[in-house]
Amino acid sequence: MVKRRGNNEGSLFKRPDGTWRAQVTIEGRRLSVSAKTRKECQGWLKETLKQVETGLTYQGANTNLGEFLSEWHISMQSSLRPTTWYQYGQIIRDHIIPMLGKIKLKDFRPEQIQALYNKKVRDGIGLRTIQITHSVLHRALNHGVKLGLLSRNPSDATNPPKPQQNELLILDENQAQQFILNAEAWNDRYATLYHLAITTGFRQSEILGLQWKDIDWERRTLQVQRQLKWKKGGGFYFAQPKTKSGKRIIVLGKTAIEKLRQHRDRQFEKRQIAGDKWQEMDLIFPSTVGTPINQSNMNKSFKKLLKQSGLPIIRFHDLRHTAASLMLNFGIPLIIVSRRLGHSRPSITLDIYGHLIPSKQEEAAELMDSLLTPIEVQLPT
Repeated sequence: MVKRRGNNEGSLFKRPDGTWRAQVTIEGRRLSVSAKTRKECQGWLKETLKQVETGLTYQGANTNLGEFLSEWHISMQSSLRPTTWYQYGQIIRDHIIPMLGKIKLKDFRPEQIQALYNKKVRDGIGLRTIQITHSVLHRALNHGVKLGLLSRNPSDATNPPKPQQNELLILDENQAQQFILNAEAWNDRYATLYHLAITTGFRQSEILGLQWKDIDWERRTLQVQRQLKWKKGGGFYFAQPKTKSGKRIIVLGKTAIEKLRQHRDRQFEKRQIAGDKWQEMDLIFPSTVGTPINQSNMNKSFKKLLKQSGLPIIRFHDLRHTAASLMLNFGIPLIIVSRRLGHSRPSITLDIYGHLIPSKQEEAAELMDSLLTPIEVQLPT
């Protein structure tokens, strides 16, 4: 018989068949493990007692990763954007549970997580997907620590692969001008939208969520208050900007304001033609009946215009990169560029676009020389 013990106590004994068994009592309930050698049981006993001392609960000791992640994902539904919540579920289902789901939380080790990342790399899974997998695991396991299901977050000790920085595809100054000129000359229905995308650096979802009430015509300002999102399987909704700083007000140039005025007049005419079919949503860039633009159709039209103009075939999102590149190359301060783009910190802008900022090394060297070189003063004789 093994004597019943309290918390932070353990026992180790040899069984009649020659195997060894270790037991630990947590919250008045017993955990046990069997192994072929005394050393294996001693290792388990030492690690388990250590976890108990740092807050391991009985529930945590008997919950496997798959069960925990499923419950955690449900609990996060109200605090995540629908698209993010859906993506988290997909990552958990397709990339984590198949390999790690049956492992008990208390037995979860950094090397098991690292093995998952390494396998994904060997299988040719995109580095960005692996990075998201790490983010989901890290966030979920941090919650497990707070609940007392884990004594520490094992993902802290891993090295997930970092996505390679792909070269940004952008239009230079001349190409951007040609693109806009052609869109206007060929009466492209999205010409004003393209112009605004390049002059502001707004995300596509932000542009499609703009409403006329967001414009202050006298101050020439435009406010980003929402973004258009599409639901899986159809339907749309308006969401808050991507980050807190994404909710912003920027100043527009006189040309941009005038183009928006002309665009408003043309939209009024289209509304008259649509008649009863028009659904008023106050959108600056709606479909022909007032509803949100079909992004797929717009992207096809965008690529067609690029091809007809003989320009590089880029994504719509690359117009945002083009805007950042033009601003930085023509001397707009980093902090202003960051605010117009809606980044939470200038360091994010620098990480993405720092290599586009022209080097000022020679100018800096000459300036410092001049500041520290005494000016010769001709004294009167």
